[in-house]
Amino acid sequence: MSPDLADITSHDTFVEGIPHDTFRYLRAENPVSWWDEEDGRGFWSVVRYADVKTISHEHETFSSAQGIRLEDMEPDELEARRTLMEMDPPDHTNLRRLVSRLFTRGKIAAYEKTIRDISVDIIDRAFAMGEFDFVTEVARELPMRMLGRLMGLPDSDGDWLVRMGDQMIANTDPEFTEHVVDQTDTDEFRLLPFRSPAARELFDYAEGLMAERRANPGEDLVSKMLEPTKAGDPLPDHEFKNFFALMVAAGNDTTRYSIAHSMKALISRPDILALLHSQPELFESATEELLRWSTTTMHFRRTATRDTELGGSRIKAGDKLVMWYISANYDEDEFIDPYELNIVRNPNEHVTFGAGGPHFCLGAWLGRLEVRVALEEIVPRLAAIEQTGPLERLRSNFINGIKHLPVKVELR
Repeated sequence: MSPDLADITSHDTFVEGIPHDTFRYLRAENPVSWWDEEDGRGFWSVVRYADVKTISHEHETFSSAQGIRLEDMEPDELEARRTLMEMDPPDHTNLRRLVSRLFTRGKIAAYEKTIRDISVDIIDRAFAMGEFDFVTEVARELPMRMLGRLMGLPDSDGDWLVRMGDQMIANTDPEFTEHVVDQTDTDEFRLLPFRSPAARELFDYAEGLMAERRANPGEDLVSKMLEPTKAGDPLPDHEFKNFFALMVAAGNDTTRYSIAHSMKALISRPDILALLHSQPELFESATEELLRWSTTTMHFRRTATRDTELGGSRIKAGDKLVMWYISANYDEDEFIDPYELNIVRNPNEHVTFGAGGPHFCLGAWLGRLEVRVALEEIVPRLAAIEQTGPLERLRSNFINGIKHLPVKVELR
């Protein structure tokens, strides 16, 4: 491979931005390429849209059961930390069925007024400041407050829950945790989600929720997670705790960063702001394009269950494969002018929520709705917006996050 390629195994690489030149080269020259890991057994990087789709749909060959991140785990770690994301059908199907009916397009659409009311409260308060950090004052607030409503949690717990979620999913960034996984010894936490001690605090919180909801079940997400499966068995307590921790982390951070990237796009492209002012009917297609553009979850991993071939490379049973959504969403064979932010792009079958198959993102409709409603409430208020300081990115090759985005707004 070219010696000029960025090290996509390093979290530090992504602090400077997405290494699009590297992914472009790999798509053209080596679409399923082998990468050694300093502290792992190595993996195949899968960068083309078509190959990512293949892996996503062929769960019998490309399994989630050995983990969905690059981290290698021992059997006791896998068992202790397992969620529906680390399951293959039929186990995955049975668990997902507990809550999937709460995340259908129709069910989520019923929350639009709630999301809009929350958005208006957050945006009006922030915009009254004139100058502020858009991520901390706006993008951080909406997803957790909405997830809290779905779970039946008080708004007063939201800030604490966000901090716990940050410590877990941003476990490679020293701003969010003292236990940075590749810089400190985290072996004592290896049986906890994300190797994070924050999971212990969330587990304690979850224990209280279990007792409360079992005594007084409702229609909220937590109550549904505690109902018996189709087979008649309740979700084991440790799996509920893991699932809860996952929802707090993933249900907040991904949408937060999608909203943050959307605002950065409006700053960089005032013509898009003007177009949305004049044609508000474009908000839905703009949302899809901004989701493609940002691709907040940059990769997930699978493990080959048998010898096979993909993209011209011979894969052995037990090999890790990493699906780079951040590359697939910019694949020239799938998207015309993929580096052009085009809010009327059609078709736009992006893989920001996954590439189909059993693990398509459970919260896809919720994420879409939150981003669209946020845009619909932000754009009409803005005459102009400018960035007033440096943008700071998350130290992670997993989550494409903007941590800080200082802005100044001029209202219409």
